Amino acid sequence: MGCSLTSGRKVPCKSAVGGIKTIYFADYGTLGDATIVSGEITEFSAPLGSTIWYQFDVKGNSSMETAITSSRENGTTFYDTTLNMTLTFQDKATQEELKLIAHARPHVAVEDYNGNFFLVGLENGGDVNGGTIVTGAAMGDLTGYTLTVNAQETAPPYFVTPSAITDNASGVQIDPTA
Repeated sequence: MGCSLTSGRKVPCKSAVGGIKTIYFADYGTLGDATIVSGEITEFSAPLGSTIWYQFDVKGNSSMETAITSSRENGTTFYDTTLNMTLTFQDKATQEELKLIAHARPHVAVEDYNGNFFLVGLENGGDVNGGTIVTGAAMGDLTGYTLTVNAQETAPPYFVTPSAITDNASGVQIDPTA
């Protein structure tokens, strides 16, 4: 019996909050091997400087959800993560960068408002499978971009030690209002 359970779980205090603070993208295949300790990635084997994480700050209306799909008949389990990203304001530089992301298969790191970092697409990368460029109709409507990134993996998004991402983050960010 190789599928034995190891523990239960208590009900925690009501101190967590929802939402995504920052999303980072890195070119597929640039991470090297991941060192995973107790379900958390602590570092990548890629030489320092060979992985560059590009930081996109988001606020509100961005989310990450992972569906668990298991089949007793087929003996399979996989994790399907969907990342929804909303970027307010339209500008040429952002639109060009989003075109690159849509054509690529990036690794994606997500920082939530609880200080957790997650890695989406460790093995297979993420694929953009939808999005919009929207002007809105009314004065209070969104003018900007939405992007949906999907990743199917054999494990859920790993927790990541923040420094494994932030130490290799590019300092270059688009200022859409400049």
